[in-house]
Amino acid sequence: MAAPLELFCWKGDYGLPSVDVDCLAVLAYAKFAGAPLKVHKITNPWRSPTGSLPALKTREEGSISQPSKIIIHLRKQKYNADYDLSAKEGADTLAFVSLLEEKLLPALVYTLWIDSKNYVDVTRCWYAENIPFPLNFLLPNRMHSQQLEKLRLVRGDPVLEPGEQLEKELYRDAFECMTLLSQRLGSQKFFFGDSPSSLDAYVFAHLAPLLKIKLPNGKLQQHLNSLNNLEQFCSNILLLYFPSDQREAPARKIHVQSDSSDFDNEPHMRRNQILSVLFAVGAMLGYAVLTGIITIKRERPQLKNSSHEDGDEEDED
Repeated sequence: MAAPLELFCWKGDYGLPSVDVDCLAVLAYAKFAGAPLKVHKITNPWRSPTGSLPALKTREEGSISQPSKIIIHLRKQKYNADYDLSAKEGADTLAFVSLLEEKLLPALVYTLWIDSKNYVDVTRCWYAENIPFPLNFLLPNRMHSQQLEKLRLVRGDPVLEPGEQLEKELYRDAFECMTLLSQRLGSQKFFFGDSPSSLDAYVFAHLAPLLKIKLPNGKLQQHLNSLNNLEQFCSNILLLYFPSDQREAPARKIHVQSDSSDFDNEPHMRRNQILSVLFAVGAMLGYAVLTGIITIKRERPQLKNSSHEDGDEEDED
């Protein structure tokens, strides 16, 4: 028997099988196609075989990144959720996936990663709490920069800066996209009838985070909640294909600053804060030395005639 395919993806939370859109798309497609994956849900992308998530480890082609390439590989292995689609339905799938990437994805990136309130209180907080120390000090900010670059790339503007005008444009396009999806879905269970396809996987991946993650600034969520069939569509997929994540979903609250009494309830919190401060101070001192802000002066000891004099090394603080 061949070794199972291994999928590395971000872990889930909020009742989702993964908190990441790309990972959600692959997980949903694999479920729809019946692909027997061995799934590793992790919080350190450097532990994946490609250094990024999602990543599929295969025997034939090594390790593969990017949802579209992973799905193509699954199809080559005869796990094809689009097998029964007609030519027209295949063309519709391509058109709607392009619409998602052009209209909805930029707004989703903005609301989760660029909107300052959502990013600080929810997104950065979640990754900082779940990524292992000391990477939790480095990766969230790096991921934030990568998401901003992704937004600039999608928008075709290398100097794009967040602002009220940009937010209005992104949300207008996203509202239009969600409304079109709602009209296309209608009263059907899935977009092409009673069986889910790759289009259902992509739509679910983009909408489920908005349905489940409670955000302080929830304009996209409010519009999704007004489209009852899309809301029901996501809930049905979670219930049918990811029931264990629903059972394990804890009641989460938006992160707030804790007061000093938390030290009594969490015995390791003081130690973690001290380690965090020491790590940050060490990083700043290292940067200052490397850039020349701080210089270390060495004094040459005077030579003496004694043959028993110590060498010229000295300890540094």
